[in-house]
Amino acid sequence: MGSQIELRHLAYFLAVSEELHFRKAAERLFISQPGLSRQIKQMEEILQAELFVRDKKKVSLTPAGHYLKRQAEDIFKQLKETKRQLQLIGDGDTGEIRMGFLGSAMQYVIPSLLLKLKDNFPKIKTSLEERSNMDQVDAVLKDELDIGFVRLERVPAELNMQTVFEDTFSLVLPESYPMLTREYKGMERFADDEFIMFSQEYSPYYYEMIMSICSDAGFVPKVSHKSVHAQTIFKLVENRLGIAIVPTALQSGFQMRVKFIELKDIRQKALLSVIWKKENTNPVLKNCIDLLLN
Repeated sequence: MGSQIELRHLAYFLAVSEELHFRKAAERLFISQPGLSRQIKQMEEILQAELFVRDKKKVSLTPAGHYLKRQAEDIFKQLKETKRQLQLIGDGDTGEIRMGFLGSAMQYVIPSLLLKLKDNFPKIKTSLEERSNMDQVDAVLKDELDIGFVRLERVPAELNMQTVFEDTFSLVLPESYPMLTREYKGMERFADDEFIMFSQEYSPYYYEMIMSICSDAGFVPKVSHKSVHAQTIFKLVENRLGIAIVPTALQSGFQMRVKFIELKDIRQKALLSVIWKKENTNPVLKNCIDLLLN
């Protein structure tokens, strides 16, 4: 084997780390168990670190083994992504951009970006996944997504974040609410109403923003229901189970018996930001970001 670790050796190691059983790992790899054991032992000698604890009853990873497992998984994930991009280029495409998004981004930002990509880079393929804020952050960090559209105050240092859309908030009331929209004088009137909110886990920043809108009006909202989907929130409002505050852009695309009051006189704004990993090597990412920000 010499003194170098090769990809096949990392594949052997990953098989054992996943099976935690040398015989099962050897069968999976179509090699002999003694041969697999020798390869792992030689790896440990080269790396000068014990990777597995072995006894008659079980096999388990050492701390060094756990670390190497994460690193090896990242290596193979990057190789898989490189192969995918090369295949796209070989097919005559310039690449693919994988986007995560919140529902509100689909109202204006993403359709506009997709049209720009089509006009300027027609060979770029796109894939879209609706995910929560933190799911997007995690997926971008793991190179499962190239960009995400989120409502967050801050992100990990490994990511870039840039605001792409500034929106107002709107109050959502049942169509039968005993007040005309032109009679709106301020949020103080709604101190005794029950509120339907986006889940705090779904978007902590958004949740705190709504709480601050109510706080500025002198009350803490009574939260009756929470959801992660705008349509669910509107349906609950429609059935008079509470009122809500949402980004104004979400008015589009829903036909329900609710009415909206844009809150133009408050300091809070609904900011939508794009995030991407600073070390992302996808060759089409820069073109996509340039179109989006320019």
